[in-house]
Amino acid sequence: MAGRINDDDVKAVRDAVPIDAVVSDYLQLRSAGGGNLKGLCPFHDEKSPSFQVSPSKGLFHCFGCQEGGDTIAFVMKIDHLSFSETVERLAAKAGITLRYEEGGYNPASQRGERTRLVEAHKIAAEFYVEQLSGPEAETGRKFLAERGFDQAAAEHFGVGYSPVGWDHLTRFLRGKGFTDKELLLSGLSQDGRRGPIDRFRGRLMWPIRDISGEVVGFGARKLREDDNGPKYLNTPETSIYKKSQVLYGVDLAKKDIAKASRAVVVEGYTDVMACHLAGVTTAIATCGTAFGGDHIKILRRLLMDNGSARVIFTFDGDAAGQKAALRAFEDDQKFAAETYIAIAPDGMDPCELRLAKGDEAVQDLVHPRTPLFEFAIRQIVSRYDLETPAGRAAALDEAAPIVARIKNGSSQHEVAVQLAGILGILDTQFVVKRVAQMARWARDRGGRGPAPAPERRSQQSQAYGTQASPGPRGPALNLRSPAHRTERELLKLALQRPELVSPAFDAYGEDEFTAPPYAAVRRAIEDAGGAEQGLESAPEYLARVRDAAPNDAVRAMVTELAVEVFHGKTIDEVYAGQQLVQVRLRAVDRRVRDVTGTLTRLGTQSDPDHYAAVQRELWVLQQYGQSLRNDGAAAL
Repeated sequence: MAGRINDDDVKAVRDAVPIDAVVSDYLQLRSAGGGNLKGLCPFHDEKSPSFQVSPSKGLFHCFGCQEGGDTIAFVMKIDHLSFSETVERLAAKAGITLRYEEGGYNPASQRGERTRLVEAHKIAAEFYVEQLSGPEAETGRKFLAERGFDQAAAEHFGVGYSPVGWDHLTRFLRGKGFTDKELLLSGLSQDGRRGPIDRFRGRLMWPIRDISGEVVGFGARKLREDDNGPKYLNTPETSIYKKSQVLYGVDLAKKDIAKASRAVVVEGYTDVMACHLAGVTTAIATCGTAFGGDHIKILRRLLMDNGSARVIFTFDGDAAGQKAALRAFEDDQKFAAETYIAIAPDGMDPCELRLAKGDEAVQDLVHPRTPLFEFAIRQIVSRYDLETPAGRAAALDEAAPIVARIKNGSSQHEVAVQLAGILGILDTQFVVKRVAQMARWARDRGGRGPAPAPERRSQQSQAYGTQASPGPRGPALNLRSPAHRTERELLKLALQRPELVSPAFDAYGEDEFTAPPYAAVRRAIEDAGGAEQGLESAPEYLARVRDAAPNDAVRAMVTELAVEVFHGKTIDEVYAGQQLVQVRLRAVDRRVRDVTGTLTRLGTQSDPDHYAAVQRELWVLQQYGQSLRNDGAAAL
């Protein structure tokens, strides 16, 4: 049975390891006055620092969540360790040899599981580094050299090599006293036909360290053509390695991130190496997963979210990189820091850029270029034809909710004005009001995003149909109305026969459906990925639309429209085109009436340029309407 750690040794550990030094491994601390330090609490989300550390007393306390205690309590809480595991870890850092009562000290049987797994990873990292200098690792050294990394760079980042054989590391760790169970739990070994074998074989190895600097996993790069595995293979999820909670390079970058209030997020291990060697020592990367909420929590604690903090994302210029940038933008508002994106003009990543153009090019790349929100909006808008009223309308419908998520009111207004400019919409205030309205809906719904149709409206975008007409909330259907009948028929087509209306339907804005329940269904279809998703599997598509509905009423309406029979005798492309044209034409006609009224109100005494611009818009709308009448679906 494991012995209890001697009380005097526990006290010696507590006294030997300053609490501020330990806490600083996890978050940035600043002076709070009176000898105390403060930072953002790592145990709950907060905007302003309420977490305080008293070095003189060896204690911490959060005035927000009431967590508190000494150095040992802090490490136990943040790393989910037992008391003995925590004392053992801190003792190792302080160089203190612990004494155990009731039977002495047996490392193999008395250390906690986490301590054992971390120690196994530390030894494995040393083993891999040693293997990199051997003849078998020539391909690994060549790989590094071709990317501009010499031996010193490999040593700085702890890069190593895993031998090709089945169980070299497994046998080595067994010789160090580790059991087969521990090797399997660590993820360093996996089950083979005759027992555990090495998980990583014949690969270049990057140690992945947590924020305190302990090795908790590995990233492995394929080198051989006969290796049938993926290009990069990471440690599986274990009790010490959660890929959504680690950032490669954060142990090296954390001090400079805190000092400069800047973090650079790159995509891979070699990109981190290239940035650091080029002097961008705030670079970090995710480990085989998208940048997400847990990663943000790590950075926020280091940046302390002050007003000058910046996070710069560098992604490849290809479609995958753009998609990654849009995913990052989804969590943008969880930062108080300003977020930017940097993409090299020729689409090179930092490692390629350093090779081709040198260190200065990498340094220049990560100087803030484009705000992330602007990049995200331009990516969304680029999918639409802004030369047409319909294209501008659809782009506004998709981009406005994005802008509405910006929490800072002045920033939101500024971005809305920029959005109007990007779209080429002259009436800037219309776009500003549209965004503000969506933001109000989001607040009313507890931050769950703009409501599909919380009030009666037939508000169309600047491109072809604006009529803000507040009315009663809830369904306001009138099936005697030709407009409502056509909207209903079009939604039935989108749900039951999406092949007849795709892809045109997906460019239709929510506000082209004047009945609030129909607008809500249109939003649900959009949130489910659009009618184009129904071309593959009808049951899965309808299930996604129902799941995207915000409440039972909209869900019931989706079901109703998905089973209701059509009014037409022949349901074909001609019939579908008629419904598409009628819904769009009514929206254009509404906008024509609005613009005509605007011209009347302006009169000839108004600003000539503005008056001429409105006249041009009216002419474009009238031409578009005439095309719809003459050419039908071909004009869409």
